[in-house]
Amino acid sequence: MPLTSRRRRAALLAAASLALVAAVLPDPEPLGIGDRLFPELGNPGYDVLAYDIALAYGGDNTKPLNAVTKITARVTEPLDRINLDFAKGRVRSVEVDGVAADFAGKHEDLIVQPPRRLRPGAPLHITVRHTSDPAGDPDDGGWVRTTDGLALANQADAAHRVFPADDHPSDKAYFTFRITAPAKLTAVANGLPAGRTRHGATTTWTYRTEHPMATELAQVSIGRSTVLERSGPRGLPLRDVVPTADRTELEPWLVKTPDQMTWMERQVGRYPFETYGLLIADAETGFELETQTLSLFEKSLFTGGYPEWYVDSVMVHELAHQWFGDSVSPAAWSDLWLNEGHATWYEARYAQEHGGGTLERRMREAYARSDGWRADGGPPAYPHAPAPGQKISLFRPVVYDGSALVLYALRQEIGEAAFDRLERLWVRLHRDGSATTADFVRLASTMAGRDLGDFFDGWLYAEKTPPMPGHPDWRGGAEAPQALDGSETA
Repeated sequence: MPLTSRRRRAALLAAASLALVAAVLPDPEPLGIGDRLFPELGNPGYDVLAYDIALAYGGDNTKPLNAVTKITARVTEPLDRINLDFAKGRVRSVEVDGVAADFAGKHEDLIVQPPRRLRPGAPLHITVRHTSDPAGDPDDGGWVRTTDGLALANQADAAHRVFPADDHPSDKAYFTFRITAPAKLTAVANGLPAGRTRHGATTTWTYRTEHPMATELAQVSIGRSTVLERSGPRGLPLRDVVPTADRTELEPWLVKTPDQMTWMERQVGRYPFETYGLLIADAETGFELETQTLSLFEKSLFTGGYPEWYVDSVMVHELAHQWFGDSVSPAAWSDLWLNEGHATWYEARYAQEHGGGTLERRMREAYARSDGWRADGGPPAYPHAPAPGQKISLFRPVVYDGSALVLYALRQEIGEAAFDRLERLWVRLHRDGSATTADFVRLASTMAGRDLGDFFDGWLYAEKTPPMPGHPDWRGGAEAPQALDGSETA
């Protein structure tokens, strides 16, 4: 998720409140799985296998959508209560295994009292009837209001502002979306189409993913859109979702995707999902986002007069995330450097081959600024927590170029051949799963044929940037760089 405007980086993210109807549960308590950066995110005791989310959109993107979220899960430890992450919606009823259940809310948790104690290994079916509210401060995350409808931007912790979930990337699941909207609009979601039914003045669109997905990567688009279809490598279905009025202007950019995908496959292997495409929203978000199989882009990225190589490299950044961050998700948010460092690495390499500056120059500049980035945001694999009320501040320069710099140092240390084998094996071994920084260190050591623990301790966790292998002349201490538009780079 490269941040592309100063406004967004400075935006304040206020915590949304959860409005619940008629709860009788005494002393509800929020839980979490102990993520260092988001300690109340995620929930212990169960593993979500699938979500089935029905959304009814009436045509006004300021009003709540009626919704039903069905969760299929497996109990992993004895449970007397079930905690779900949910905020910014009104809960009407909850059922557990088909039986009505009491519920209450506290902070951003929905706490449910099952009809009996749940035993490990048992299947678990939860149905929540609720609203999903796009109103309020758009910087809260979740729903993004576009000029003609809605889209989603859930990173890092905002999916539970849209639907009840175990909202942590370590618990991936399959998704089905059923979106009912006025017939004049088009609805699209992650995955492939699985049906479309007309009901008088409305249409229900159904989509299903063929691979498990983290909640933060969910995408739903509703608007006056056109779906443009084309083919990628080996006939892979590609689809782009664009404002109908802008399809001709945007087409020269969209036709680049098949070649970009071929380039990425040469680097790391076969594309990991069932489809891909760009969702171009007429909205000012300040960022682009790697939502699985359907990356979210601001229209202004393509119409704002940026150099072609720059726009292309941002497109590749989000495409690279489909391997690094989507197919292989972070086991904890401190592992974010594995997402953004890799996406920035391939963005920079693509830019070098297509008219941008050289990779070495970019990495040398990053090295000069790395100590400052670490002081501001923490080391790459131990980032500082987001500033209070500014959750988007987690996405600091140290997780972008500062983390790509770690990969550059690693390639210098173990050699290009071993590095390339590592990259390919990493995405193959952890496909459709979540992985840790420790997993990456172990695999890199295997590829190098020696223990790289000391190397990674310095590059990932130290306050100061270690010497660059092969470049003893590189020095730190420069001022922060400027982006193309004069704002701070992200």
